[in-house]
Amino acid sequence: MKRDTKHPTEDRKMTAIETQVQYSSYTMTTTEEYMTQEDSWDRDLLLDPAWEKQQRKTFTAWCNSHLRKAGTQIENIEEDFRNGLKLMLLLEVISGERLPKPDKGKMRFHKIANVNKALDFISSKGVKLVSIGAEEIVDGNVKMTLGMIWTIILRFAIQDISVEETSAKEGLLLWCQRKTAPYRNVNVQNFHISWKDGLALCALIHRHRPDLIDYSKLRKDDPIGNLNTAFEVAEKYLDIPKMLDADDIVNTPKPDEKAIMTYVSCFYHAFAGAEQAETAANRICKVLAVNQENEKLMEEYEKLASELLEWIRRTIPWLENRVAEQTMHAMQQKLEDFRDYRRVHKPPKVQEKCQLEINFNTLQTKLRLSNRPAFMPSEGKMVSDIANAWKGLEQVEKGYEEWLLTEIRRLERLDHLAEKFKQKSTLHESWTTGKEELLSQKDYESASLMEIRALMRKHEAFESDLAAHQDRVEQIAAIAQELNELDYYDAATINARCQGICDQWDNLGTLTQKRRESLERVEKLWETIDQLYLEFAKRAAPFNNWMDGAMEDLQDMFIVHSIEEIQSLITAHDQFKATLPEADKERMAIMGIHNEILKIAQTYGIKVVGENPYTVLSPQDISNKWEAVKQLVPMRDQTLQEEVARQQSNERLRRQFGAQANIIGPWIQTKMEEISHVSIDIAGSLEEQMSNLKTYEQNIINYKSNIDKLEGDHQLSQEGLIFDNKHTNYTMEHVRVGWEQLLTTIARTINEVENQILTRDAKGISQEQLNEFRASFNHFDRKRNGMMDPDDFRACLISMGYDLGEVEFARIMTLVDPNNTGVVTFQAFIDFMTRETAETDTAEQVMASFKILASDKMYITVEELRRELPPEQAEYCISRMTKYIGGDAPPGALDYISFSSALYGESDL
Repeated sequence: MKRDTKHPTEDRKMTAIETQVQYSSYTMTTTEEYMTQEDSWDRDLLLDPAWEKQQRKTFTAWCNSHLRKAGTQIENIEEDFRNGLKLMLLLEVISGERLPKPDKGKMRFHKIANVNKALDFISSKGVKLVSIGAEEIVDGNVKMTLGMIWTIILRFAIQDISVEETSAKEGLLLWCQRKTAPYRNVNVQNFHISWKDGLALCALIHRHRPDLIDYSKLRKDDPIGNLNTAFEVAEKYLDIPKMLDADDIVNTPKPDEKAIMTYVSCFYHAFAGAEQAETAANRICKVLAVNQENEKLMEEYEKLASELLEWIRRTIPWLENRVAEQTMHAMQQKLEDFRDYRRVHKPPKVQEKCQLEINFNTLQTKLRLSNRPAFMPSEGKMVSDIANAWKGLEQVEKGYEEWLLTEIRRLERLDHLAEKFKQKSTLHESWTTGKEELLSQKDYESASLMEIRALMRKHEAFESDLAAHQDRVEQIAAIAQELNELDYYDAATINARCQGICDQWDNLGTLTQKRRESLERVEKLWETIDQLYLEFAKRAAPFNNWMDGAMEDLQDMFIVHSIEEIQSLITAHDQFKATLPEADKERMAIMGIHNEILKIAQTYGIKVVGENPYTVLSPQDISNKWEAVKQLVPMRDQTLQEEVARQQSNERLRRQFGAQANIIGPWIQTKMEEISHVSIDIAGSLEEQMSNLKTYEQNIINYKSNIDKLEGDHQLSQEGLIFDNKHTNYTMEHVRVGWEQLLTTIARTINEVENQILTRDAKGISQEQLNEFRASFNHFDRKRNGMMDPDDFRACLISMGYDLGEVEFARIMTLVDPNNTGVVTFQAFIDFMTRETAETDTAEQVMASFKILASDKMYITVEELRRELPPEQAEYCISRMTKYIGGDAPPGALDYISFSSALYGESDL
């Protein structure tokens, strides 16, 4: 370096100028800093050779630590900045901004122009440069050059350091004191002699990177070793170049303060940046953990909702299948399958539906507490969609049960009618056997007059009998018609048999008419006829028909559903028994006719040969049927009494079911009211309310055995075909619905209190505040239904000190009633109040954290994410961040700004 050959007095004058330059340049920070630096600055400018050496070495290393980023460096600080090119390059690197294009010429005025561009840029950053001119820098004035570099260091390396709102120098000193406070033999009070033994630098490194230095092995009496250890470790592992010389520091009574500050500021930026990055990474991890947990809850909700909706989708077609079975046994099996569905398959789904609503409410609460957008399930999987599907299921279920019972009644009626049809058809077919052959005979062609007349009388008796059977044929046809109308499964067989009977009946009528016409063609009447035979035949046939009817009635099956109905049958039977004496008189009269015939025959010596020509009925037939009727009467008595016993048993079942239902129904209603009171009552803490609700829940669970017992009685009633009960207004369906509502209500109420506890703990809301919110809500819940109308909500807010205009109130209503239901629930009110009183993290905070990790870039790389975040959190970000769109980014750069917005619902993720 060229020696300065000026006169000593001129040299001293230059020193004063330099003093003013450097002194003034220090005003680029604060006035306070200026005042604290003044004395030491004047002393610095005494041109202590040791200080100048330290500054040259430190400032040169500091400049090179930045210039190497641009692929260059300096060797001589006063020479290499003379043309202004590397000076402009240095400012561009450390500021990250572009300076005006430098002049390319090598003339002095080109160099001065470039240096002025650099000085103008420094001035544009708020730095007042007094007495520093471009000419001195171009001329290689070492003092001016060092003063200028110190100005740059202060502005770009030290000015932004502030701890607890202190000035830059004091902030850096306070940071060093705090970091080295725990270390023995370290007492940082300044930026000169406090650093001479090297322990302060080693303590700074060990505090942040204990893996690099074993502090316990350092000795205070080895300053050279300590300093060199610090310099070597900082250069090798912290990318901080060696800016000082250990011998110079140790052998100088007072090391240069600027050199020490410059070097120590590099440690601040190295470690403070790492701490800032760690803080930013922790914030991001916390936010991502919340999002991951919420996404897991969303996936669980979607899965549970899909499974429940799929179960409902599979179950409804089964319940909508109204294809009736053909037999009573098959239909009863359907009823048993339905009972299994009610007892076994549906209850777990009721619990799943309730749990789904609880999970949904909990998830929404967590999203609100973490300042995230509300969860919107996939299309068709909203809670309301599930509720609608469930409502549809229950409607179909109710219709299915009604259809089953109706079908069972129909089949019961069909079986009864079918059996009745068979009995009447068998009796009729038995009566018609041989009648066609009999009517088709032409015996009158070779008969005598007496015989013809006998045949005529016989035919008349047959016609009388035929007319008597007309009613039975009509009954058979009517029963067949009813079986067809009720869709009897074997209607084809019934119809065929009925058609055969009707065809045969028509044929009998035709044959009867033809035979009568044939007999009437005989001109003479049969004169020899036994009137008594005729009278016997005429009276015996109706009486025989009456006995057939009586036997049919006594064997007739019946179906009743009440004691009153069976009593009606008993009354009818008693009335029938009252007619038996009169019938017995008729029987005796008929038998008297027969006896009279025998008496006449005996009296007049007439030999009776063969049967009564007018009827196939014999006295023995009448006697036999009469005995049969008498035997059937007590059998009918027994059958009716057995049915009385059965109906009495059914009545006991009705009373038993009614007694239980009349207790269980009001109990469920009472518990519903008590739970609503517990949810409104603010006495005690939330934990005490939770304890009370858990007690209620356990009592309700313990009461389940009563419901099961009632189900058992209901099943017995259905098996006994008991379909009505005048002893209670509660049906099993009412009890089931009430029970399910009770279980759902207690679970929802517990979940509401859990969410309040979650809100209180997450937002730091005190129990007293929650009680105050509850008291305010209850006061303005004028209908006592757990909801406030908009007018009541406005009054509540005003009472709590809100000054509300129409626009502001409308905004608040969109928050507490997003679905525009017209009411404000307690949970919505609590969420609003906690948002008003608690702080949450924001998208802007997350963006700022990512910006720290990205070293102030507008994008972040995959390598930076994996370096700064735990593996799980890093991969979460990588998989969801979109590609950064910008020309200044390397391939694969990611957009953390849109990602941060998406976390809080401000854009799509």
